[in-house]
Amino acid sequence: MGTNLVHGIDVKAVEAAVRAAELRTTGEIRVALARFYFWGDVRRAAERSFAVLGMDRTAGRNGVLLYVAPRRRQFAVLGDVEIHRRVEPTFWTDLAARLGTAFGSGDRTGGLVQAVAEIGERLAAHFPAPPGPNVNELPDEVVRRP
Repeated sequence: MGTNLVHGIDVKAVEAAVRAAELRTTGEIRVALARFYFWGDVRRAAERSFAVLGMDRTAGRNGVLLYVAPRRRQFAVLGDVEIHRRVEPTFWTDLAARLGTAFGSGDRTGGLVQAVAEIGERLAAHFPAPPGPNVNELPDEVVRRP
């Protein structure tokens, strides 16, 4: 397990959560980790990453990015236009509050896994997977971003 840890986050556990969440939806979930030395604006970095990772180019425009700056214990959650049209703003603020609590208590992996599961449930409710093959438009791997 130690080799799976990046900034105290079990990357393999988070990737497994992404794969499980995406089985039930056409939506796409990505998790990006800022580099250890990151000191920039988390929201701005998340917006850049959203574009660079192709989150705004999915067929359903229903991608969600969790961008995490672990050393700073900060994060941003960005969703594309179609998920924002269907999900009430309180979903995002409540999700961020729970993730912030988990980060504050030191449970980064558990917080991310739970956040991915909640996002997956909401995506499945609004963008259910079709019968048969469900195309995975974006990789499920946790990515390291500047």
